[in-house]
Amino acid sequence: MFKGLGQMGDMAKMMKAAQEMQQKMANLQEEMHNLTVTGESGAGLVKATCTAKGELKGLDIDPSIFNSDDKEVVEDLILAAIKDAQTKAGEKAQEEMAKITEGMGLPKDMKLPF
Repeated sequence: MFKGLGQMGDMAKMMKAAQEMQQKMANLQEEMHNLTVTGESGAGLVKATCTAKGELKGLDIDPSIFNSDDKEVVEDLILAAIKDAQTKAGEKAQEEMAKITEGMGLPKDMKLPF
C-alpha cells in the first residue's frame, strides 16, 4: 500500500540537505571573521588588512611616505589600500560561498546572502 516513502523520502532528503547547507553557512559566517586579505596601494607603500567580512584589522604604512607636503597623497593611498582590501574581502567571501554552493550541487555563480 505505501511502497516505500516515495515523495516523502525525497522531501526528507531535501530537508536534510537544507539543514546541512544551513550549518555550512553558519560555519562559513564564523570563518569569515578569521579569514584575512591584504590590499595594497602605492606599490605596497600602504597595506590594509581586513577580514573576509570587510572589517578593517590593520594598516601598515611605509614611513618613507610621510612628508607634510604629500598629506593628500598619503590620505589617497590609505583610502586606496582600504578599498583594495575590502574588494578582496568580497571576492574571498564569494569564493568561499562558491565552494559551499558547488558542494550542494547548486550553480557556482549563485549568490546567497551573508
